[in-house]
Amino acid sequence: MPIEISQLVEADIPGAIDCIQLAFADDPYNRWIYNDRSAFSAARNRLSLRIRCLWGIRNALFFVAKDSSAEDEETRQKVLGVAMWMPPRPASRTESWDEWAQGWLLWARQLDMNLRWGRGGLNVKRYYIWKRNQQLLQSQIWTDPNGYYFCNIVTVLPSEQGRGIGRLLFDAVTDRADNEGRKCYLESSRDEPNIKIYERLGFKIVKGMECDDEGEVCKLFCMIRDPQPIRPPA
Repeated sequence: MPIEISQLVEADIPGAIDCIQLAFADDPYNRWIYNDRSAFSAARNRLSLRIRCLWGIRNALFFVAKDSSAEDEETRQKVLGVAMWMPPRPASRTESWDEWAQGWLLWARQLDMNLRWGRGGLNVKRYYIWKRNQQLLQSQIWTDPNGYYFCNIVTVLPSEQGRGIGRLLFDAVTDRADNEGRKCYLESSRDEPNIKIYERLGFKIVKGMECDDEGEVCKLFCMIRDPQPIRPPA
């Protein structure tokens, strides 16, 4: 099945959201931070993801996977997998005015969503526990002044897993990182089978992150990938 990796465009967003929601439904971090499932709002979550996707089109490395060989157009345009990476920020580079403005625009859209929709089951206390732990840990292990490609999301529709789509979504950025001599970083809340998959892609566990809310713990595995020898063209 020929798979084509392309940059996310606005028309892809509904399919990308479907993919993310399906793949992360049973993710340990997702279950921890949305611990009251009776309060979870799938509609509010879709809006939150749409806001993030719109921001990511301009500010992140956002890719989708599609089957370019499908017989009909609808199937060819179906999003089978999604990847979002944050580009590296060298320690010597300060935030640009455009990046600052984009960050405030994202914040304003999220604030408007929260005022209209509420939190949709999001455990705000746990969100900030995670953010504090993440910031502390990254300050300890992000030691390369050239910055890191940060894998924020990589997911494939459950029905399409095992077909190499995830590898192609990773390659879209890890090949670039190898050519630039830069490291990559990700966090995973699922041990099996994710860790072994990431290890085959060159990632190694460097530290664990435990997010503890009065004894209810979400553990994340923090992994870094060093630049690999550049592969010859296929």
